[in-house]
Amino acid sequence: MIDFHTHIFPEKIAGKTLEFLAARCHISPYTNGMADGLRASTREAELSFSIVLPVVTKPSQFDSINRFALQMQDPGDGLLSFGGIHPDNEDYRAKLRYIKDAGLKGIKLHPDYQGVMIDDIRFKRIISYATELGLIICVHAGFDPGYPECVHCPPKLARDMIHDVQPERLVLAHMGGYRRWDEVEEYLVGEPVWFDTAAVLGEIPDQQFIRIVQNQGADRILFATDSPWAGQKEFVQYIKELPLTEEEQDRIFRFNALELLGLSE
Repeated sequence: MIDFHTHIFPEKIAGKTLEFLAARCHISPYTNGMADGLRASTREAELSFSIVLPVVTKPSQFDSINRFALQMQDPGDGLLSFGGIHPDNEDYRAKLRYIKDAGLKGIKLHPDYQGVMIDDIRFKRIISYATELGLIICVHAGFDPGYPECVHCPPKLARDMIHDVQPERLVLAHMGGYRRWDEVEEYLVGEPVWFDTAAVLGEIPDQQFIRIVQNQGADRILFATDSPWAGQKEFVQYIKELPLTEEEQDRIFRFNALELLGLSE
């Protein structure tokens, strides 16, 4: 089993970062927010490994965040990291090639923390070239409690971007749009994208979750938690107790992720 959406921070800033985010978003972390805490949680949940999604909140962080990501490149030890890029990074093509050449499997974009709407040309260029390079693109979608004043990736805008750019490996986090699931059903279900389950279980009504899985197809759903902001062991158990077939659970827990990553069991 693979968790497709987690976060960690370097040891020197993890404590203060978790304290700040917990207060801002009114949530409590399940780990210490560092690599050792996520590895321990991954083992406890009986996951094969967790994918770390770094967020570049300002252009100057590109080098340091991607250096940190490259240190987390051993799924046999529990972690695999994607890279990160900011929409205002100059020479985005060279930076995406660096991520690709370094062996990172994908990138994380966070329109809210990066302050740019998902249909902005800066994101479109990045997503288009990342697709050309064969990178997976994970995007925070829907509401973010840290930035409640504006949803930078609502389902309709996400759909418009998809139609314009036609990304091949796009993952919209939080089941396509956190706390915007009616709009997800209206605008995004049926589009050629993947949804992940990060931070949604227990919030989205179970019937609506099952309906989205069935209508989007279980082969387009990725198990994810948003650790440290949700419990990995708890989310595994939640999925197992839902009325999903064994085949659907297998797709969600591991096969979809392995196929996207180009890995074998």
